[in-house]
Amino acid sequence: MAEHGLTNLALAEELDVNVKTVVRWITESRIPYPRYRYQLATRFKVDESYLWPDALPRSRAVAVSQSEIVQVYPHRADMPRDDWLRLFKSAKDEIGVLVYAGLFFAEDTGLERILLRKAKAGVRVRVMLGDPNDAHITERGEEEGIGDGLASKIRNALLLFRKLRETEGIEFRLHRTVLYNSIYVVDDQLLVNTHIYGLAAARAPIWHLKKIPGGELAAPYRESFEAVWDLSVPLSEED
Repeated sequence: MAEHGLTNLALAEELDVNVKTVVRWITESRIPYPRYRYQLATRFKVDESYLWPDALPRSRAVAVSQSEIVQVYPHRADMPRDDWLRLFKSAKDEIGVLVYAGLFFAEDTGLERILLRKAKAGVRVRVMLGDPNDAHITERGEEEGIGDGLASKIRNALLLFRKLRETEGIEFRLHRTVLYNSIYVVDDQLLVNTHIYGLAAARAPIWHLKKIPGGELAAPYRESFEAVWDLSVPLSEED
């Protein structure tokens, strides 16, 4: 409430409840009725379970989490390009990309145009690539059977992303994290491309998720994205 500048009275008026009810929720750890929990979680853009860990039965949390699955593709290559374009075109607040190389992404001029247009419209765009000098990159390349080829892919992607890197509102960083998934964030939606030992990312499954209040499937991937962002470093002039 403090982060959103809300007083007890203001929140009570929003929900059409007595101000004493709001005070009890805060000072006596009273759990609101489900309809108010939903309204509050939506209002503050957090999970019900974050505000009231004991409010939701596990069976309901599991059911709600299953509803966050929009689509599953057995291979990343199976996701139609039009679906990629449509998703990124829908961005209103933010776009995030966490990959090792993302060369297929960098080579798509249609996606590039969308990111440029979105950045100019005020959408925050963040892109994280693997540090080509990191030992993890060599290990991942060996797992995929391409050895040092992954580092070369990253360097190629950096060249192809040159126009995006020079655009105001688009942030690029390098990470040295062992990725278990590549993650693409578009507002409250995510694409999660799993990494499987011995397989290139294009041959691994991709999950299309949409965050909904009370769900617990999408949130960990979003938190992982932010954790890697905090550990990554901005691109230097040399990069």
